Amino acid sequence: MKLLTANFVQCSVKACSATPKCFPLHFDQQTADVPLELAHEDVDFSPEFIYNILPRIDWPALLITARELGNNMLPETTPEIENPNAPENEQILRDLHTLLLETQIIQGSMRCENCNHIYFIRDSIPNFLLPGHLVQ
Repeated sequence: MKLLTANFVQCSVKACSATPKCFPLHFDQQTADVPLELAHEDVDFSPEFIYNILPRIDWPALLITARELGNNMLPETTPEIENPNAPENEQILRDLHTLLLETQIIQGSMRCENCNHIYFIRDSIPNFLLPGHLVQ
């Protein structure tokens, strides 16, 4: 699972959908039965793609996720980028590219802050299927 995916998913439990604590899901090593395993996967750099995806990213959620994974390099606010091909923007776009597209979560788990349900990730695939008692 690419880290970018984590910025677009929330808890699947119906009771959680009405609360803001269902997003973002947290990479929490203290409750994980499966240790977090990250890998770097080379992806061709496209400044235009990162530039175009920036408005769709929930920046506060990305900051939380990045910090949980040990990345404290992101600015506190969404970068203001006028031209993705300008040399002064290249480093921030490359950093975001590395974080969002090249950081692969091989295994681990994500936890909902509201209901504490854990979603496991195995072989880079998150399991969002809910057990019967949580489906309503």
